[in-house]
Amino acid sequence: MGPHPDLFDEPAEPRVVRAGGELDLTTVPAFAHELKEARHGAGRLFIVVDLLDVTFMDGSVLDPLSAAWEECRERLGWLRVVHSRPGPLLVFRAAGLVERFPRYASVRDAWKGVLADRALERRAT
Repeated sequence: MGPHPDLFDEPAEPRVVRAGGELDLTTVPAFAHELKEARHGAGRLFIVVDLLDVTFMDGSVLDPLSAAWEECRERLGWLRVVHSRPGPLLVFRAAGLVERFPRYASVRDAWKGVLADRALERRAT
């Protein structure tokens, strides 16, 4: 065992930020504030962003999501996004960020690191 045994331990529970309705220029400031609040404190940072109840999303979410993603990485953690509607995927695809923000089907799957396609395959068997 090395000098940092907890370096690769998963969190007891990630911080979850949920959004609903429309995420656009008028509503993103509140969303960005929630993301910033989720990043308080010190130490490793794990955040799940739950967009399952988002009915519309535009590119204005990319800056706060990317800032949170970068801080999570700097703090040796991760940020994962849960979504099922086409809107988020279209925004991530248009921005070239599908690899940065792959799709997770549920908060639980995001917590465990099971991508949406793998979760669907697992549930079909």
